[in-house]
Amino acid sequence: MAYRRCGFRYEKKLRIIGVSRIAGIDEAGRGALAGPVVAAAAILPEKFRHRRLNDSKQLASELREEIYGELTSNTEIRWTVGIVDSIEIDRINILRASHRAMRVAIESLLEPPEHVLIDGLPVIPFPLPQTAIIDGDCISLSIAAASVIAKVTRDRIMRDFCAQFPQYCFSQHKGYGTELHLLKLHEFGPCPIHRRSFEPVAQPLLALDEIVQIRSSPARRARRETSVPIPEA
Repeated sequence: MAYRRCGFRYEKKLRIIGVSRIAGIDEAGRGALAGPVVAAAAILPEKFRHRRLNDSKQLASELREEIYGELTSNTEIRWTVGIVDSIEIDRINILRASHRAMRVAIESLLEPPEHVLIDGLPVIPFPLPQTAIIDGDCISLSIAAASVIAKVTRDRIMRDFCAQFPQYCFSQHKGYGTELHLLKLHEFGPCPIHRRSFEPVAQPLLALDEIVQIRSSPARRARRETSVPIPEA
């Protein structure tokens, strides 16, 4: 797929028809096994420019932190976050929790937007007109800004949890189902911020079996023999 520079093409289309306050919204932590899901909303000024802003997943952590500081200290940018914890995630399911976090973020803005650009699929119901954009965090600067704010906010929360529960190494994997996290989960069992409704948490032995299978697979052995780094899930 050809590389598309993150820009304002969707925002410009809306401004042409008279919509001026446009918020990008994105979430972080939907696929994690522990910790909250965090959504952020960001309204950027029309003449905003940033050469390095992109989908938070494509940015190194140090650069994400730097861009986060630039975004949140810019007085022309309106931004908020919505946070739904693991208890609520287990109670209502992760999809509903993600949507709730998005609504909280939007409703927390002092001046509500007229239209919302959402990364991924439409959110129904939603209190405002919306445009859902697949891979929107790579296309819309408004969504990309929300992506960075949500990701850095959640990473900081998980580092704080690491101080409370150091045995799980949350600062390294941020609660996602990496090999390290699954090994710690098997060793210590779930802690208060684990999502009990997620199968690897409810059945850690199954998760451990998957690790054993991956380690012993021919493809894994071949990759080790050629010294190719093995990324964590």
